[in-house]
Amino acid sequence: MQSPIELTSRAAKEIRKIKSNTEMPDDFNLRVGVRGGGCSGMSYILGFDRIRDHDVEFHVDGIVVYMDKRHGLYLMGTRLDYKDGLEARGFSFENPNATATCGCGSSFSA
Repeated sequence: MQSPIELTSRAAKEIRKIKSNTEMPDDFNLRVGVRGGGCSGMSYILGFDRIRDHDVEFHVDGIVVYMDKRHGLYLMGTRLDYKDGLEARGFSFENPNATATCGCGSSFSA
C-alpha cells in the first residue's frame, strides 16, 4: 500500500534528527493523523508513538510512519515539510484535500 503522505527532504532530515537526539523507545515512530477541532474543523496530529489498533504502517524515505487507517481519506496526497527560516519555523502540512485552512495552518476543513 502506498503512503498517503509525502515527506520533503527537510522534513525527513528533521524527523531523523529529533528521533536521534531524544531517548525514545525503539518502537516509537512518527504518527500522522487528524482529529476534530481547530478553528477550521480538523487539526493535524504529528508526533511519535507506538503502533495501535486500526493503524497502518508506511515506510517513507526510510522513516516508519503510523496512521489510523480511517485518516487516510483526509491525508491522501498531503506533503509534510519542515521550514527553518525567518518567516516560518516548524513542520507544515500541504493538503490538497483542504477546502479551507486557518491562518496558522494547523487546522483545515475538507
